[in-house]
Amino acid sequence: MSKRDYYEVLGVSKNASEADIKKAYRRLAMKHHPDRNPGDAEAEAKFKEAQDAWDVLSDSQKRAAYDQFGHAGVGGAAGGGGHGGFGGGAGGFGDIFGDVFGDMFGGGGGRGGQQQSYRGADLRYELEIDLEEAVFGAEKTIKFPTRSTCDACHGSGCAAGSKPQKCGTCGGAGQVRMQQGFFSVQQTCPTCRGRGEIITNPCSSCHGTGQTRKTKTLQVKIPAGVDTGDRIRLSGEGEPGERNGPPGDLFVEMAVRDHNIFTRDGDNLHCDIPISYATAALGGEIEVPTLGGRVTLKVPTETQSGKVFRLRGKGVKSVRSSVTGDLYCRVAVEVPVNLTREQREALEQFDTSLQQGGKRHSPQSSSFFDGVKSFFERF
Repeated sequence: MSKRDYYEVLGVSKNASEADIKKAYRRLAMKHHPDRNPGDAEAEAKFKEAQDAWDVLSDSQKRAAYDQFGHAGVGGAAGGGGHGGFGGGAGGFGDIFGDVFGDMFGGGGGRGGQQQSYRGADLRYELEIDLEEAVFGAEKTIKFPTRSTCDACHGSGCAAGSKPQKCGTCGGAGQVRMQQGFFSVQQTCPTCRGRGEIITNPCSSCHGTGQTRKTKTLQVKIPAGVDTGDRIRLSGEGEPGERNGPPGDLFVEMAVRDHNIFTRDGDNLHCDIPISYATAALGGEIEVPTLGGRVTLKVPTETQSGKVFRLRGKGVKSVRSSVTGDLYCRVAVEVPVNLTREQREALEQFDTSLQQGGKRHSPQSSSFFDGVKSFFERF
């Protein structure tokens, strides 16, 4: 009886990729495997046929010979050789199913698991700094608790003179195969928890964990222009990894303290400047503080309370920009207190003279009271 074309057996085209061929074989093998079809001769024959096709088409040299010469080109290469029967070896249903779910459960079927290394945990540290330190940059010393590789056992977890023993449950693979009927998957070994080794004589300092708690001290360079919420990443300064895995990172998050003069808004600064009644009315010069020193601000005559003056380039140069922000100074006219009798009499005379002058001396109050009068007239 002549054999069917192997591509026809798997239901793929002749230019099918290796992945397509593998996928088709898995589908047929799972469908017709004797474990799922006990006593079904037809299913067993189809399973053998799929195995023969897979044995040839999965090998690039055999496939090339088959494409050129057909079944004669592969001779006796097919026919189940190398599959080891239906119940075990590469052709066993457990291996086929394990290959399907191998990546999901930590390893391919029939190949054995491999010990995995784990990256250490990242750490977060909130660093409070002054506004001046945020604007101009600084260098700070930080201390924080963390896990560190045990000095006594150098991370092995074993007492001096001892070594880990191979796990008897998984044979050092770190994984075990669980099979129920035709369903077979791999999972982490419950005895060694995937390590593949058992520590029979643990280190007294770390109790077999390979890590101890320590206080770590670091110098952190703060770049100029940072703000609250900005983070500095220090690679490799987090907790150590497991099984020779790389360490995690340390993220230092900035928290800028409130300033007693300035309020920051992005790259700009804001401050309130008190001025005297006379300076507001007559004009003059006042000294204004900036983070770079004092500057002189000219106050024009008849300046009203709440007037905002903009000082260009006196703000913050952001860490993300080459442009420096501005400083906004809002003046607040200060009402004099603790007046003497002479000062009070002089102020009363001054107020009387203003009232005799009419509304032209108080433009804001005049417009306000005109608005109030119009509001009540509507009722």
